Amino acid sequence: MRIATWNVNSITARLPRLLAWLESSGTDVLCVQETKCTEEQFPAEQLRELGYESAVNATGRWNGVALISRAGLTDIVRGLPEGPEYEGVTEPRAIAATCGPVRLWSVYVPNGREVGHDHYAYKLRWLEALRKAVADDAAGARPFAVLGDFNVAPTDEDVWDLSRFEGATHVTPAERAALAALREEGLADVMPRPLKYDRPYTYWDYRELGFPKNKGMRIDLVYGNAAFEGAVKDSYVDREERKGKGASDHAPVVVDLDV
Repeated sequence: MRIATWNVNSITARLPRLLAWLESSGTDVLCVQETKCTEEQFPAEQLRELGYESAVNATGRWNGVALISRAGLTDIVRGLPEGPEYEGVTEPRAIAATCGPVRLWSVYVPNGREVGHDHYAYKLRWLEALRKAVADDAAGARPFAVLGDFNVAPTDEDVWDLSRFEGATHVTPAERAALAALREEGLADVMPRPLKYDRPYTYWDYRELGFPKNKGMRIDLVYGNAAFEGAVKDSYVDREERKGKGASDHAPVVVDLDV
């Protein structure tokens, strides 16, 4: 079973590439972030023509997450139970479903903007709500994973130049502690294996030739429980999909399971 996560940075802008990638990659379930559309605008029919069902949590121009599956979609949950609001709005940043033998969450963690900003505090509250939401599944016997754009680099090695992030979000002790708390619920960071690059980044800024110069970050993560991690046969970052005209600024992260 092939499962992937991909921040597409607008599913409308990326649709031709997304459809081609699904066909060529043989992916069974794709967790999508940053759809930037309403649920009505989501390309469910085009995906259905390829044999995929869709579950969507999206409300407009910003944010938005989805699960695209040809392995089934049941027990769908849209949004985090008791998830925090930002400026009075519950943002569409999480969706869960059972896809065949596995239970999955697709998540788009708030960016945080600046340390000390209200959005940074919101980010930490959101990560705590995520921890509580996944605790039971993480401790269960069924293969389970949380996949998505976490907007946190777990270690110093997950950014191209730590000095460029001094005093900035994505690398602060509080954010990394929130990820550690998530792992303590029984989840492990499923890294690309074997490492095909010294630093398997997943995101490169469009500016300053970020991708050609490999000025990247590893912020798109797969956190799986023991049953999920034990079934992993391979995992990789599909850097090819970051190349060329019309690419997202994120690359898909792919995990192959024997389930």
